[in-house]
Amino acid sequence: MAFSANLNVMMKTARRAGRGLLKDFGEIENLQVSAKGPGDFVTRADREAERLIREALREARPTYGFWGEEGGEEAGEDPTRRWIVDPLDGTTNFLHGLPHWAISIALEHKGQIVSGVIYDPVKDELFHAEKGEGAWLNQMRLRVSGRHKMIESLFATGLPFGGRSDLPATLKDLGRLMPTCAGVRRFGAASLDIAYVAAGRYEGFWERRLHPWDMAAGIVIVREAGGFVGAIDPEGDIFDDGEIICANEGTFDRFSKIIREG
Repeated sequence: MAFSANLNVMMKTARRAGRGLLKDFGEIENLQVSAKGPGDFVTRADREAERLIREALREARPTYGFWGEEGGEEAGEDPTRRWIVDPLDGTTNFLHGLPHWAISIALEHKGQIVSGVIYDPVKDELFHAEKGEGAWLNQMRLRVSGRHKMIESLFATGLPFGGRSDLPATLKDLGRLMPTCAGVRRFGAASLDIAYVAAGRYEGFWERRLHPWDMAAGIVIVREAGGFVGAIDPEGDIFDDGEIICANEGTFDRFSKIIREG
């Protein structure tokens, strides 16, 4: 399968950043027992990954804008295109030595996400898609799950932490959803949760108070895999609200109705 020049740049950049983060991840076990702990080390690794990604993308496409988790937003000479990047999604997992984290790179054109890459270096799984060209995991074409019975379906979310104000709403969501389905997972990396919906590993995912870089690449990957994506508020905007719900065709209506009852 031949991919566009932009997508090839995104995939190459994600893999390169992944190699650096894997080396850093190998140091985490030793740092866990140190007096200082791994927190500062992980912050540096996160920032270094974004620096590498920013420089690689700027070299390949110097006129595009850039919006990253760590360094903020930079306008480009071309106002219609910008990269949206999370250099390390799942930082808390990384910090604790849990092998579930990813690099997320999306390309936005005229307000629409047209390409997305989500790379899990630990498992060497690279999820990617371009608008109109389908979704892929490495060289395998992706399709969302064909399940349509809620009681057979598996869902994922993020649980608010640190006293966040959206905890009551999420607990109410779980109270309504869990009696109707096969289970709910919380793995700690929103980009991978969304990619797993595209891969058919989950039937659906929802979460509140996310950032655009958490969701951008996954939006196009799920849609190109045949899934549905929207804001939790049917009249809302995913990026403006920081809320997302996505699922396969068979469960989206019922699943979204349950979550939106809140």
